[in-house]
Amino acid sequence: MITSPSNDKVKMVRRLQTERRIRAQEQAFVVEGDRWLAELVHYQLPPRHLFFTPEWQVSHTEILAQLAQFTHLPGLLVNEAVMAAMSDTITPPGVLAVVPMPQLPLPAQPSLLLILDAINNPGNLGTMLRTAVAAGVDGVLLTPGSVDATNPKVVRGSMGALLRLPVHALTWAQIAKIVEGMQVWLADVDEGEVYTAVNWQSPTALIIGSEAGGAGEEAHRLAHGRVTIPMAAAMESLNAAVATAVILFEAKRQRGVG
Repeated sequence: MITSPSNDKVKMVRRLQTERRIRAQEQAFVVEGDRWLAELVHYQLPPRHLFFTPEWQVSHTEILAQLAQFTHLPGLLVNEAVMAAMSDTITPPGVLAVVPMPQLPLPAQPSLLLILDAINNPGNLGTMLRTAVAAGVDGVLLTPGSVDATNPKVVRGSMGALLRLPVHALTWAQIAKIVEGMQVWLADVDEGEVYTAVNWQSPTALIIGSEAGGAGEEAHRLAHGRVTIPMAAAMESLNAAVATAVILFEAKRQRGVG
């Protein structure tokens, strides 16, 4: 059992949790909790490292047996203090794993893409990724200035979306090439086509800007038009993640995605 927070493996996990540069260098990130372990089993994705407390091990022998069917990686026991040192949560879940970054390609001819422009709130990004999966989006493109999709808070909020959805951090030039031939709508608080009047059945990309600064110049240049959500006069705007959900689920309704 690992009992010291100074253990090299423990320090490695902490660096993955806190440093974007290290995650990019190692091409790995940290996942925590039963739900994420179930996702690894479902997708048969072998973790690079697995850590759990004795208490967690006793009550989770079945999922450990399922994990052992496609990986021979031995799990490492750690005490509660070490788990707390590695975890990014206030209440550590008792299990965490280091997993390789998914390499999910975009479809050759996507029908619906979500472009997130400088979204730097990890909670919002996690919710947006989770929503994109639920709404049948083909992929998410992150512009420069966006928070890292493997940030621990994004990972928690996405609820496994990173294993289901292509998420690519790209330049605007790369994004422009990908969306050639698609209609591109920019969500706008003040003006634009009402979101229910847009034809979302055509190949479409939706741009959502950050709450703090809104969409940048590149987003405005790329967009063919603006789309808006009508609201009662007493409310000026919606949270970016909420607005994303409202628009994407209208697209889902029109496209008949089950």
